[in-house]
Amino acid sequence: MAKSRGQLYLWMCLAAALASFLAGFSVGWFIKPVKETTISAHYQQSTKWKLLSEMKAENIKSFLRSFTKLPHLAGTEQNLLLAKEIQMHWKRFGLDSVNLVHYDVLLSYPNETNANYVSIVDEHGTEIFKTSYFEPPPDGYKNVTNIVPPYNAFSPQGIPEGELLYVNYARTEDFFKLEREMGINCTGKIVIARYGKIFRGNKVKNAMLAGAIGIILYSDPADYSAPGVQPYPKGWNLPGTAAQRGNVLNLNGAGDPLTPGYPAKEYTFRLNVEDGVGIPKIPVHPIGYTDAEILLRHLGGPASPDETWKGTLNVAYKIGPGFTGSDTSRKVQMHVHNTNTITRIYNVIGTIRGCVEPDRYVILGGHRDSWVFGGIDPTTGTAVLQEIAQSFGKLLKAGWRPRRTIIFASWDAEEFGLLGSTEWAEENVKVLQERSVAYINSDSSIEGNYTIRIDCTPLLYQLVYKLTKEISSPDDGFESKSLYESWLEKDPSPENKDHPRINKLGSGSDFEAYFQRLGIASGRARYTKNRRTEKYSNYPMYHTIYETFELVENFYDPSFKKQLSVAQLRGALVYELADSTIIPFNIQDYANTLKTYSESIFNLSKKYGQQLTENGVSFDPLFSAVKNFSEAASDFHRRLKQVDLDNPIAVRIVNDQLMLLERAFIDPLGLPGRRFYRHIIFAPSSHNKYAGESFPGIYDAMFDIENRADPHLAWTEVKKHISIAAFTIQAAAGTLREVL
Repeated sequence: MAKSRGQLYLWMCLAAALASFLAGFSVGWFIKPVKETTISAHYQQSTKWKLLSEMKAENIKSFLRSFTKLPHLAGTEQNLLLAKEIQMHWKRFGLDSVNLVHYDVLLSYPNETNANYVSIVDEHGTEIFKTSYFEPPPDGYKNVTNIVPPYNAFSPQGIPEGELLYVNYARTEDFFKLEREMGINCTGKIVIARYGKIFRGNKVKNAMLAGAIGIILYSDPADYSAPGVQPYPKGWNLPGTAAQRGNVLNLNGAGDPLTPGYPAKEYTFRLNVEDGVGIPKIPVHPIGYTDAEILLRHLGGPASPDETWKGTLNVAYKIGPGFTGSDTSRKVQMHVHNTNTITRIYNVIGTIRGCVEPDRYVILGGHRDSWVFGGIDPTTGTAVLQEIAQSFGKLLKAGWRPRRTIIFASWDAEEFGLLGSTEWAEENVKVLQERSVAYINSDSSIEGNYTIRIDCTPLLYQLVYKLTKEISSPDDGFESKSLYESWLEKDPSPENKDHPRINKLGSGSDFEAYFQRLGIASGRARYTKNRRTEKYSNYPMYHTIYETFELVENFYDPSFKKQLSVAQLRGALVYELADSTIIPFNIQDYANTLKTYSESIFNLSKKYGQQLTENGVSFDPLFSAVKNFSEAASDFHRRLKQVDLDNPIAVRIVNDQLMLLERAFIDPLGLPGRRFYRHIIFAPSSHNKYAGESFPGIYDAMFDIENRADPHLAWTEVKKHISIAAFTIQAAAGTLREVL
């Protein structure tokens, strides 16, 4: 009995000791992470502030002035020299490695000895009018050489002749109007279209499908002039002699036209040029509005169908085809002599190695090549990228190092179809799919000076809101307020007035391969115009010789403070993504966005009411998947709050779930007819590459469905894409479940 009492006493002592140990351990366990997290958060905040305070407007101004003195077209010696200069700077800034990475891609240039132009010819073939060969250079640039004249890259050679037909913006709906409502056939005609509204490559594709034998593009003052503003150099409006350069490919994410899907290296198999992806089959040429007015002045045929077809030139905007009065025998002739050639391009790739997770990458990339001087596009972005790299370099020299690896990229040949960025993505696809946290784009930092504009994945919404609240607004009248406050007041979201507008990612810049093909969370930030009052397309001097340093300094951002704000926001995004213990993504915003977009596409379908019923079309599976995803997102964020930040495995598990969520929306089969656009939730619009479309598979399947030859087959395609979207969202929800 005494023995058993002794054993009982021993067990009681052991139990008390164990309880005491567990109590102390528990207190220490739960207190320690909070304390360390507080210290870590404070340190991170102070380091981020050092990063942002290192950025200076005068540095951005200096980089912009230096980089825009000479033209730097992709594939030219000057652009290679600029790449080497940037490489030298990045090495001096202290980046761990900086390399030039080359690819051999198909580029397109005008013939130096046989100029492109458009003419009017009489019945004898005599030219009675010719458009300008080049733009008069602005003051201070008259002695600059190697300025490429206005042309549309990848236009085939040809001298088509025919009657002229005005097709407004050459949108899908414009051709529907002509063919279905007005009974006008474009076959065999040369069409003339206004720049604006949609990507120029979509205009060319639409003209080809309509049967045109050539297309002339021009910038109408209605679309490229602001009221009350003088033409350059007295103001920032487009002069009548200026013409917008640009490529007219329809690559749909393919990259180099001869090596779709694979990097354009020495060893790569190449298609024949005539079989290249997305190259148009009809000649294309851009002209200024002074020349366009002469072509449009004597057009015959019916009047424009409504006021939306009229610009502000001193012409009637008749449709044609052909001329009226004594000019009926006259035709229009195009002379296009471009040559396509495989040319070496160079990306600059710099890295800062992460100290904790070196195998996780945050990429900041922007293109370097420009059509001429690139005063806005892209060099306001190049200068900002340069200042961000310099500021990170200063942190490195002070002893700081990010948790994750940061990759800086200066892309080449963006203007020729996003080639440099896409080829690098293709060459590194296996690594990028496994290791990339996010891609932040650094194209033009300004396209206006009214307010900030954000286009990004829903995963970044909360981070963008947080950072813009920490950055001072550069806007007049908001001197003591944050960038978020000026943004919210000037551009509130149409869905929720309590938040500023954030746009869907479309295409038209170098994030395309990373977001649309690989499913890497992406975002871009830049200053833009007032979308409510300024109705002109883009900024008037876009892709012309007049896009100079002086345009920025004199009109768009004299203090360079708006570009500084963009630099601070882009830099802060990279910093937070690279150095936060937990990747700062918010999945609940994605859930809310999916709910909004699923309701939107369903509402779009309601106009087909009876046909939905007759063909057994139901959106219920999509709504159910979205509901399941929302529940999974809420549960994930509940568990995220309980993660032990001292447990590297636990941290890695949730970070991988966050990092790979965007990848879960990728369909390896791609979208119909657009296999390199693989994101099921977002894609560039099939009718305008610049614009983003939600649930693109469903949207495209329903587009113009009432005019399909086989309605039942068309609705079967809609059902198929509802099913694909529902499966994809449901599968994405599965990736958020607790790892067992």
